[in-house]
Amino acid sequence: MALRDLVRRDSERSLERREHEHPLVGFQREMRDLLERFLPGFEIGGLDGGFHPRLDVAENEKEVCVSAELPGIDEKDVEVSVGGGMLTVRGQRREEKTADEKGWVRREQSYGAFRRSIALPCDVDVEKADATFGKGILRITLPKAASAQGKRIEVKAA
Repeated sequence: MALRDLVRRDSERSLERREHEHPLVGFQREMRDLLERFLPGFEIGGLDGGFHPRLDVAENEKEVCVSAELPGIDEKDVEVSVGGGMLTVRGQRREEKTADEKGWVRREQSYGAFRRSIALPCDVDVEKADATFGKGILRITLPKAASAQGKRIEVKAA
C-alpha cells in the first residue's frame, strides 16, 4: 500500500483556501489526520496551538481518581461529564495580559476551548462522583460500581 493511499484527500475548494497558508501548517494537519486515522482517540498536544491539559488517572480498590492541571482557568469555566464509560473534561481558557512600559501599552489576549476524554478503566457510580477545583488543579473522584469492586473470597481448609 502506498503512502498516498493512506492520506485523506481534501475537496478542491478546501485546497484552494489552504493555498495561501504556511506549508508547515498543512503538513501538521496532514500528520494529525494520518495519526488519528491509525490511532483513533490519540490526542496530539500542541499541533494546533491549543491547550491540551494532561489527565492523571489513578485507580485503587474502591475508586478511580483523576486530576488535571488547569492553570489560569476559573472553576466556572470547567465542565466534567461521565457517560458511556468515558470521562470528559471541557472548558474555556481566557487569558489577558497588559503591560505598560516606557509609554507603550502591550496587550496580549488568548482565548480557546479545550476538551479531553478518556475511557474509564471500570464501571463507576456516577451518582456518587465528586469534582473539586482549587489552585488550578481539578480533582475528580469516581467511586467504582459495586460490580467493579470485586469480592474477597475466604479460603478455607478442606
